Amino acid sequence: MQTLWPRKQNTSQDDTIDDAELERIYDYPEPLNRPWVQVSFVCSADGAVTVGGRAAGLSSPGDKKVFGLSRDLADVVLVGIGTAMVEGYRGIKPSELRTERRQRLGLSPVPPIAVVTRRCSLAPESPLLTDTLVRPLVVTCAAAPADRRAALAEAGADVIVAGEQDVDLRAALTALADRGLRRISCEGGPTLFASMIDEDLVDQLCLTVSPLLAGGDASRIAVGPLPERPTNLTLASVLYDDGSLMLRYRRDQSSQRRGEGGGNGRTDAR
Repeated sequence: MQTLWPRKQNTSQDDTIDDAELERIYDYPEPLNRPWVQVSFVCSADGAVTVGGRAAGLSSPGDKKVFGLSRDLADVVLVGIGTAMVEGYRGIKPSELRTERRQRLGLSPVPPIAVVTRRCSLAPESPLLTDTLVRPLVVTCAAAPADRRAALAEAGADVIVAGEQDVDLRAALTALADRGLRRISCEGGPTLFASMIDEDLVDQLCLTVSPLLAGGDASRIAVGPLPERPTNLTLASVLYDDGSLMLRYRRDQSSQRRGEGGGNGRTDAR
């Protein structure tokens, strides 16, 4: 994997980067006194977010490495129920590198997964609950059926009720932060990402552009309500690996997040 931007000061240096440099590039800012959200996506060169209905067909070894790193550095992985079901999510597992990295950084052995579902439609027998080393979180709202909430709690989930008729994402992030989970890696899907944009909650976007023309009618990476105004971003880094570009955009320092308050963004939920 090579870095294309920013260029090293000594241009005679090899642009190849090692794991330590990759970790430095993608690590979260410190100190964190509020939830900090990084969103990760992969898309084709023509903007498709899936091939054959799944994102896996777009990934590459470099993308998988950055994706794994985003989990290694996070306190919690946030995902919408639709993406969790389609992509076959289960609990995150340790590896030698993950264990060493997280222990060195003072993080828990593996991050829990937090699933956003407005109707609390995660099945109690889901691998997210049955094949996991840590307690998952279910982020839902008061309108979700009480029996479903109770069943998931009985199955071992930490159920967070944020909002009345829909999930209040700002309140959900506050609830995660109250649990000590401030380094938030959001893995989509497009509807959840659009709602995060609408609520002005995104601090960083990590986007891999795969060297494929997918065509078809695949979604874009964000689909949902039109925000009050776009969020200004700054290109922070560009990495290259076997034809794929790993782009990292950060919120422009001059673009302040909107103040605290309730939200009504729609979520990637059923």
